[in-house]
Amino acid sequence: MAKVADLEAAEKEKMREKVQKIISHGINCFVNRQLIYNFPEELFADAGILAIEHADFDGIERLGLVTGEEIALTFDNPESVKLGHCKLIEEIMIGEDKLIHFSGVAMGQACTIVLRGASSHVLDEAERSLHDALCVLSQTVNDSRVLLGGGWPEMAMAKAVDELAKKTPGKRSHAIEAFTRALLAIPTTIDNTGLDSAELIAQLRAEHHKDESNAGIDVISGSVGDMSELGICESFKVKQAVLLSATEVTEMILRVDEIITCAPRRREGM
Repeated sequence: MAKVADLEAAEKEKMREKVQKIISHGINCFVNRQLIYNFPEELFADAGILAIEHADFDGIERLGLVTGEEIALTFDNPESVKLGHCKLIEEIMIGEDKLIHFSGVAMGQACTIVLRGASSHVLDEAERSLHDALCVLSQTVNDSRVLLGGGWPEMAMAKAVDELAKKTPGKRSHAIEAFTRALLAIPTTIDNTGLDSAELIAQLRAEHHKDESNAGIDVISGSVGDMSELGICESFKVKQAVLLSATEVTEMILRVDEIITCAPRRREGM
């Protein structure tokens, strides 16, 4: 029993020294990826330091970016550790979950987006839509070139390609016309919003026969409007990537000379 007590005392002393190294950094909050046991937690509490455990790695990295800190791998050299700063740390409730909220961060503003939905399917769809929007936003930050939205780019390109088809002799004109129809299929997906796509596409095509038209589909009002005045736009880089990828896939399919189909699966017992 004496040996067990000695081992326990030695372990506590070792832990006390480690905690003291952390305290010597002059902090009032310690965020750790792993579990913090009761004894070191008591030492932190006695020193007036808030101890947060089980923080995920991605969360710590994002926290470091907004608070100006660097993740410390060792506590032996306090002068080499860069500390982060924020004005307030509090525990908040969102639904049935407890979260640690950091506000007044030093390196500008950051936020956490909370999605709510009646079912998991609604939440999954909202998450996908938000992810797509953030990806477009990040691409726009890297490349600030934008295009008018609401189907305007496709209609403008379809008009130019259609004019080229009329000037092209022979069978090549049929391929160019097919590309025009493919471009027009993109604004036609407006059916997903519950609107009459045939009517809107007809109106949109009539508007684009005018010179320098900025017409596009406004899904909020369900009508054709001026995209420039409405402020509806999309990333040039994303639109370029979509068109190039779709064209490359189409070329790949057209190069297929023959399709080898698998034999039908035999039913058991036959």
